[in-house]
Amino acid sequence: MSIEVIGVSKLYGEQKALDNVSMKLEKGEIAGLLGPNGAGKSTLMKIITCFIPPNSGSVSVNGFDIQDDAMEVRKRVGYLPEHNPLYLDMYVHEFLQFIAGLHKLSGNRKERVQEMIEMTGLQLEQHKKIGALSKGFRQRVGLAQAMIHDPEVLILDEPTSGLDPNQLVEIRNLIKAMGKEKTVLFSTHIMQEVEALCSRVIIIDQGKIVADKPIGQLSAIISGVEILSVEFDRSTDRKKLLAIPGVTSVKSIRDKVWRIESAPDQDIRAAIFRFAVDEGIKVLTINRSQRSLEEVFQMLTKR
Repeated sequence: MSIEVIGVSKLYGEQKALDNVSMKLEKGEIAGLLGPNGAGKSTLMKIITCFIPPNSGSVSVNGFDIQDDAMEVRKRVGYLPEHNPLYLDMYVHEFLQFIAGLHKLSGNRKERVQEMIEMTGLQLEQHKKIGALSKGFRQRVGLAQAMIHDPEVLILDEPTSGLDPNQLVEIRNLIKAMGKEKTVLFSTHIMQEVEALCSRVIIIDQGKIVADKPIGQLSAIISGVEILSVEFDRSTDRKKLLAIPGVTSVKSIRDKVWRIESAPDQDIRAAIFRFAVDEGIKVLTINRSQRSLEEVFQMLTKR
């Protein structure tokens, strides 16, 4: 088991940041940790990486306890915190050499530093001071320092913050490649990142895990509706669609395309075709659909 969290709670004064949180992550998993601001995501990551202790519960990384074997855990974890702490007066190459020294890397450290510079696309920036870099390139430096000691587990808190669209694709591909051999847990507010990268989604709200599922099964936990995506050959009236027997909700996706909801025990496709015949219009496509990740997130965390 790469990461095992059992019954972890964390208090800040009287505020409970985490409330009896448990989860397990295996090697080769890329898990997205989602939640509103203040839900406890960063607190959980800081506990896993030995930055702060829990008030109760236990956490182990590759079999090493975060409190009894903290140094062994740190050797096996690469961590990019939400607020990327960098020495702004150091040059990129110099900083990564410094980090390699802190980890006491065996072998040729210069080669490893150069490998990380190329992997994170910092070739043109390596001789600049970190303070002179854009936010996106500083984020790349943070990723390089998190991975330089080739950790078995990567904990990334908002790793794509500040990246432009091209950089997003590059870092996304890098994380996906790393996830084949390592365990990756990362937090983000960008749903497209989760859908593109994650095999699993963990949603936390008010310190409690409210969902922990493979991404393909997440929408199934929100039951109670059947969703159809219907495209007609010309525009129609929303009120008429709502009047179809069994229809509970209608939303326009774009011109001529509608999202139509019904109770899960009702198949309204025949009624939609009868409606089209009565209206003298054609049904071009009709498909079952699922709630988007964003909709599931909102439904699980709304207050």
